[in-house]
Order: sequence, then structure tokens, then C-alpha cells
Amino acid sequence: MSERLTIGQLYPGTVHPQVLQRSQSVKNAAGTEASFESVLQKNMLKFSNHAAKRLEQRGIELGSRQLDQISNAVEKAAAKGSKESLILMKDMALIVSVPNRTVVTAMDGSSMKDNVFTQIDSAVIIS
Repeated sequence: MSERLTIGQLYPGTVHPQVLQRSQSVKNAAGTEASFESVLQKNMLKFSNHAAKRLEQRGIELGSRQLDQISNAVEKAAAKGSKESLILMKDMALIVSVPNRTVVTAMDGSSMKDNVFTQIDSAVIIS
């Protein structure tokens, strides 16, 4: 060990080029990292105008527990690669655009009887 160390220095006097390249790549990765708010907005469940109107017209009120269940169902559908999913709950049905995490339309129990659901590629049943 012929190289001397000075106080406050954690490495020998000569710096290897690999160390410099590594620190630059870390800076680039941190600069392109998405902000917390943008990640939160991507993962938040949204309701289209049409779905909001249908919920209001049909008197459907969703509590925080139900919203959590719907969000978990969307996560499960996304994990399987779904694009448009039918989510069935006890007395309602929701069509969700999985990549956008957006509820497209909603139906109550009486509205979904004798209905045919089209343009979906998956169904999640919540008990």
C-alpha cells in the first residue's frame, strides 16, 4: 500500500475511469425518474364523464372500501395483460379501461340483467 490517503478522502489519490462513468449514469437515471405525483396520477382510478353520469342516474354510491376493491381488481386485470375489463360486484357492473385505469361505464343490478357485454377481454368478479 504505497498510495497515501488524505483526511476526508475515501479512495486513493488516483480515480479509476469506471468510477466516473458510474456516477454519471446514476445522475442520468435520477434525472429521468418520474415524479411521485405523476406516478400517483398514473395509478389512481378515474371515472369518465359517462361513468359519472351513469353512477348518478342509477343512484350508485361507492365507498372507500369499494373503490379499493375496484382498484385491486384493475391491478389484477393489468397483471394479466387486460385492456378492457368487466368488473362484477354484488349489485353492480363496471367496464374499465385497464391501461388508463378509467371506469368507462357503470350499471346497477337491475340494469345489467339481460345485457350483453361486448368489447371486453377479461372479467374480474369481486365477492
